[in-house]
Amino acid sequence: MPHHKSAQKRMRQDEKRRLSNRYYAKSTRTAIKKLRKTHHKDEALAMYPQVASMIDKLAKRHIIHKNKAARLKSRLMEHVNSLGEKAHQ
Repeated sequence: MPHHKSAQKRMRQDEKRRLSNRYYAKSTRTAIKKLRKTHHKDEALAMYPQVASMIDKLAKRHIIHKNKAARLKSRLMEHVNSLGEKAHQ
């Protein structure tokens, strides 16, 4: 345990941030899984902006790397676009 007051406060802050980051990251992962399971183009198109916004917020807060955020959004958009192609074939 730290002896300095500032170090004790830093530990308390770090724990609060860790729990907050974990909550937002888990919520986003759940939303991503839900979007990937969707097989209807209309539903997926409606969900995508919300999920992309969640991913952007994680990147902005440095919870995930910006390149990972870009990769996730790209792959999700590919999935959404592929739903339309299957319906036309």
